[in-house]
Amino acid sequence: MNLISDVEGLSVGHAQDAKLASGVTCVLFDRPAVASIAIHGGAPGVRDAALLEADMSVEAINGLVLSGGSAFGLDAMGGVQGFLREQGRGFHIREAIIPIVPGAIIFDLLNGGDKNWARRPPYWGLGYEAAQAARPGAFELGTIGAGYGATTSNLKGGLGSASATTASGHTVAAIVAVNAVGSATMGDSPYFWAAPYEQNGEFGGLGLPSVVPADALTPKIKSADPENTTIAIVATNAALTKGQAKRLAVMAHDGMARALRPSHAPMDGDIVFAAATGRRAGDIGPGLLAELGLAAADCLARAIARGVYEATALPFPDALPSWRDRFCF
Repeated sequence: MNLISDVEGLSVGHAQDAKLASGVTCVLFDRPAVASIAIHGGAPGVRDAALLEADMSVEAINGLVLSGGSAFGLDAMGGVQGFLREQGRGFHIREAIIPIVPGAIIFDLLNGGDKNWARRPPYWGLGYEAAQAARPGAFELGTIGAGYGATTSNLKGGLGSASATTASGHTVAAIVAVNAVGSATMGDSPYFWAAPYEQNGEFGGLGLPSVVPADALTPKIKSADPENTTIAIVATNAALTKGQAKRLAVMAHDGMARALRPSHAPMDGDIVFAAATGRRAGDIGPGLLAELGLAAADCLARAIARGVYEATALPFPDALPSWRDRFCF
């Protein structure tokens, strides 16, 4: 399917509010998954990130969440927890059940949507709805879930995903909410920075231009304020330790650098979670881990371009155009 749901043992769910112009995406694991995180942006927003480090006691997680809403969106992880607890899924301490659901947020508070909610922000409810909707199999990309309100410096951002099978037979995949401070395209052209990694025309099949556009390397950023962030999950069916999952997340960040200019900026909160379902047993040595990390970076680069390519513009005055609005071929 060329989606993160190609990794055995996980489901994906989305919820969004068109008036709010924001949403939530969650990845739920059939069995607790080993996971870690790498934060390379200067303005991150996360929940339960510390427990993902290799020296922390919790060995596995039940889900991961990508949410809009800036810091208000951190409530979405609670909604996913609420759903999982109802299902009896979580970390057990005698009779107590505590679902372990880390997550990250993007800033989408100034995209034209109505953010004048009453006393309680809506993200807990959106998280619960996303968890309710989680299913294995195919799902939509673009202006959906955590990518609903996302933007880049010049085009509408969105939710993207991609997958690959490595030479060793492992499945690796990525899902990403593209809300970048920079651009996924070369200057004012339709060409994606991620073009060398494209497979089967998944984001238009244009390839690379014969000549790099003159303005391609001219710095263009959305804002000098911390109103950005690209947040991603990479997953594999390999059996990894937490330390290996950390290295997978670190290597996957290369995909952001390949697909976005700039990335990892002071006003970005760029984050990659890495999760391993362990459905394909076998020891992973340094060589195989490097292979998985390379595939994860390529998948993330492709997913970023797909998120922008599949997006549709928001119906508000002064909303950024989508890629398809600008470039009709």
